Amino acid sequence: MANHHPPQRERWAWYLYDFGNSAYAAVVLLAVYAAYFKGQVVGGARGSWLWGLSVGIAMFVVAVTSPVLGAIADFSGSKKRFLLFFTSMACTFTGLLFFARQGTVFIGMLFFILAEIGYRSAQVFYNSLLPEVSTPEDIGRVSGTGWAIGSAGGILCLLIILPLIMFIEGTLIVRASLLITALFFAGFAIPIFRRLEERTDPQPLPDGASYLTIGFKRLWETIKRIKHFREFAKFVIAFLIYNDGIMMALNFAGIIGAVLFGMDQQQLIIFMIVAQVTSIGGAFFAGLIADWIGTKRSLLLHLLLMISVVTWMFFVQTLTQFFLIGALAGFALTGVQSVSRTAVASFSPSNRNAEFYGFFAIAGRTSSFIGPTVYGWIAAWAANFYMQRGQGALLAEQNGQRLAILSINLFLLVGLIFLLAVNEKKAMRAASSPPEEIAA
Repeated sequence: MANHHPPQRERWAWYLYDFGNSAYAAVVLLAVYAAYFKGQVVGGARGSWLWGLSVGIAMFVVAVTSPVLGAIADFSGSKKRFLLFFTSMACTFTGLLFFARQGTVFIGMLFFILAEIGYRSAQVFYNSLLPEVSTPEDIGRVSGTGWAIGSAGGILCLLIILPLIMFIEGTLIVRASLLITALFFAGFAIPIFRRLEERTDPQPLPDGASYLTIGFKRLWETIKRIKHFREFAKFVIAFLIYNDGIMMALNFAGIIGAVLFGMDQQQLIIFMIVAQVTSIGGAFFAGLIADWIGTKRSLLLHLLLMISVVTWMFFVQTLTQFFLIGALAGFALTGVQSVSRTAVASFSPSNRNAEFYGFFAIAGRTSSFIGPTVYGWIAAWAANFYMQRGQGALLAEQNGQRLAILSINLFLLVGLIFLLAVNEKKAMRAASSPPEEIAA
């Protein structure tokens, strides 16, 4: 853990990256592209299944590559270089989503999968820079502030896009909004590469070794000594499970609104703006509460709130109630995500931040693969089941979505139970006194 006091310009450069990349999450994953892909590029219940599959493929790739790349980045002192590569990848393919039109399912899936791989992989290295811009005393607040500022970025990008979609008819402007998002992301990412100093010194390669072999070797050293980091491993397992529910809610929020309430593109964007506004408060609150009562208690508090929100979502019958659910979900979701990120920084040795965030990414991407795939499969299977029993296509699809909503809470509840077994103090002690081989 860094014990220096970072300059404010570095901290703000780190914040601004979150401000930019949150536009991707808000537009591509939540308000615009998810519903556009499902309704226009594919169409029908099959769109839900293919969306879940696309998310799952991207998450699988990131889960497989992140730990090794994280170990290489720690050893070579090149977290910013990896961040630059994957940020460029995310921005490029987000812009290329402009070419996804009705019936171009392959392009719509391929470009999204590549953009998603870039976005998620970049987060590994962005998150690993958190100890560089914080101290042990304020890490929760810094993480929460970053998430709050990021939410504001998502709101601003949606506010730019919303009037265009409202006053210009047709799908062209929807596709153009993806170009705007790519430029927004790229522009606000620039300061982190210009202003933030990476303080990890690169280590010389041993004779006959390559960065790839070093990456696997360091990863294997950590795995062999996992008993020392038992509490971190328990936390990662808990995160893997409860994050399934978080990803299911995030990736299908727009589709749920469109199917259950016939929300159009404008309403979906307004809905996401409401959720993003409350998420700002949720992030600030989560950061303060984590520094005050600890990461574990803060996580438990936000998971209980999220379970309550999802339970209400199953019973909701009006669009007004759905907007209220979105507001509460934004508050709770952001708290879970922000504090989870803080926990990894607190539970990992200072010279292996990117590697441990790589393990964190395995859990995050595995759950991102499992959760949305399970949700999409349940929604499609249930819709087909109800249609075979005589229900109309729309009613069957709506009932399928409601059944799938129930599965979100199952993951959240089981993850919460696993989190109860994590000893936060032991995890922090293990990180501050790693085995000799790990400390080297």
